[in-house]
Amino acid sequence: MTLSLRDNEVLLASEPAGPGLRKSIYSVPGMSCAGCIAKVESGLGKLSSVTQARVNLSTKRVAVTWDEAQGVPPIQNTLSDLGFESHIQSQMVKVRDTTQSNLLRALAVSGFAAGNIMMLSVAVWSGASDTTRDLFHWISAAIAFPTLLYAGRIFYIPAFQAIRKGRVSMDVPVTIGLLLTFMMSLYDTFTHGLHAYFDAVVTLLFFLLIGRTLDHLMRQRARDVISDLERLVPDSVQVVDATGGHAFMATADILPGMTLQIALGDRFPVNVRVVSGVSDVDLSLVSGESVPKRTEPGDVIVAGALNLTGPLVVEAIAAANQSFLSQMIELIEGTEASRHAYKPIVDQVVAWYAPVVHLAAFSAFAVWYFLGAGIHHSLTVAVSVLIITCPCALGLAVPMVQVMASKRLMQQGVLMRDGAALERLNQIDTVIFDKTGTLTSGMPELVNAEQLLPAHLAIIKRMARHSRHPYSRVLADLSIVGSESGSIGNVSEHPGSGLEAVSEDGIYRFGRADWALKDQTQSIAFQGPVLSRNGEWLATLEFEHSLHSSAAPLIQTLKARGLPVEIVSGDATNAVNKIAERLQVDSACAAMLPAEKLKHIIEREADGSRVLMIGDGVNDVPAMQAAYVSMAPSSAVDIGRSAADFVFLRDDLSSVLTSLQVAQKSRALIIQNIAFALLYNLVAVPAACGGLVTPLFAAIAMSGSSIVVVANALRLSGARSGNQSFRRKRGFRKPSLMPAE
Repeated sequence: MTLSLRDNEVLLASEPAGPGLRKSIYSVPGMSCAGCIAKVESGLGKLSSVTQARVNLSTKRVAVTWDEAQGVPPIQNTLSDLGFESHIQSQMVKVRDTTQSNLLRALAVSGFAAGNIMMLSVAVWSGASDTTRDLFHWISAAIAFPTLLYAGRIFYIPAFQAIRKGRVSMDVPVTIGLLLTFMMSLYDTFTHGLHAYFDAVVTLLFFLLIGRTLDHLMRQRARDVISDLERLVPDSVQVVDATGGHAFMATADILPGMTLQIALGDRFPVNVRVVSGVSDVDLSLVSGESVPKRTEPGDVIVAGALNLTGPLVVEAIAAANQSFLSQMIELIEGTEASRHAYKPIVDQVVAWYAPVVHLAAFSAFAVWYFLGAGIHHSLTVAVSVLIITCPCALGLAVPMVQVMASKRLMQQGVLMRDGAALERLNQIDTVIFDKTGTLTSGMPELVNAEQLLPAHLAIIKRMARHSRHPYSRVLADLSIVGSESGSIGNVSEHPGSGLEAVSEDGIYRFGRADWALKDQTQSIAFQGPVLSRNGEWLATLEFEHSLHSSAAPLIQTLKARGLPVEIVSGDATNAVNKIAERLQVDSACAAMLPAEKLKHIIEREADGSRVLMIGDGVNDVPAMQAAYVSMAPSSAVDIGRSAADFVFLRDDLSSVLTSLQVAQKSRALIIQNIAFALLYNLVAVPAACGGLVTPLFAAIAMSGSSIVVVANALRLSGARSGNQSFRRKRGFRKPSLMPAE
């Protein structure tokens, strides 16, 4: 069968997804809400050859799995019919999400226009003459028209697409209200009417754009995780050919069986097997542990690991799209897609809000028209209904509280990355911690320094300055009481073994006991790195990850309020059990790979639990993304911070309790705002339908309701800080998270 150019491009950009299946990934920048997810997934699911379509709203990508035997499905044509522009993965480098810049420009234009038209309106309201009034109306129209044309397209385009597909969204009543109000005002200006509502329509647009922009900025923070992971993969790598020659090749073109050269300090681009060379490799990506692993020929190393101490010749055992990092990205995208199934409170209200508004406006127009009021008065009433019920207050109810919560948390040393997580945080009933870097320090600490001679420590410190090993970095910063006299020279590092230095009184070695000591039988007794001179033992150093000072009080508080606490870690069983025993945590899982951590979280949530996951490493990212809510301490790696809903900026785990306090207050304010918006509409709609409200008063009332919502959200800035009691809330499975007073 001959493929078209587009089908051939799709086939080449796809990857195997199982027996007879292939997967294609598309960028769909136009997706913006939960409705888009359902629309895209259901639309693509109707194609006969498509077995699965999964949307990730944060990255605005859709992964489509299809049956190769049935041919390449018309995915881009289908997305186009649904009203979405799309690009296959190979074109993504050319795709840029311009939504934020468009929103900010529209917001600036509408704000400028609203301010100027309002000044003109004040002059009209103050009793301007007929000629001056008409002139100011025309000037207002001249400002409003390009403003609505440019800034209003944020709402027009989605509204027209929804109408074309037979759907109703919040953008539809907004668009109808804006256009009808402008056209009526233009008609009244032509006919020298007393009132025109250009100020109302532009101010309305300005308030709506504030809510839309705040919501977008909150959502955008969730999109950094995938790009951070992708940046761990080098763009190119040295390939060794059959003759021993070296040439750089793009990582995407690496195939299994190719021989690669990995220099000191480089990351591994794909999963490999070591052919020759010895080095220490940072595998914190997998295990979360900062202590590197000694690698030798035959060892398998995953993509993204960092080569620390020596060059290696390796053989690729997987293509780039089948590597460990690619699998992690796929896991994260899958958990992100499932997370978007959560519907915030305001979305549940919006589901029926738009149809009710349309029905009320149409009914008001029909009743007044059939009562003989005339088309102008009937339209005026309908427009008043649309304006007074405009979802400004409802649209600001959540974003304003989230912004104030973000500010409040920042003052308390917590960065909130996902506004919707505020609602979810109130509902958690299980807390799961990673160990290293979360409950304990991220870097190892020397615990037996007082038992060592200052002279030995001084020698070790001078040797450690020549290495990037985590132990060496700790020792190089060590403060030593006494003199550091003496000299050593010719310090060399032996990858995977340790450091060697020559001095006047012999050869010093610091590192593995079986390498540093002459007596190999003696080396068995030493677990940590040793210092030797001429093969004779001088000192043994003991390192461990110290327990965080605020870990025990936090866990005691959580347990006291009935929240189950667990530890999941990639560290060895003995180390994990030791920490669990000290913290009196009953459930602890050790030696877990990232996929196993993810599976554990999924199983807990499948049982009905709502998990708060607190982790810091790359290996925690899939589990953090799958958790109901996630947090990361200040010491977390960049990707860990990007994956978390909340990031602690201070070295204090009590930030967990601070976040819970602000989340509870935020939920109360959101419910109050939504209740006020609905109560406002219950009063305002009958008044508008009864012809008691002009469009001008409707605009004032609408703006007033928005101001009330904003003012209520500002109360969050006055919330008390510290460890306060949390009241149990209806529908929550656990009591408050703070100690009872």
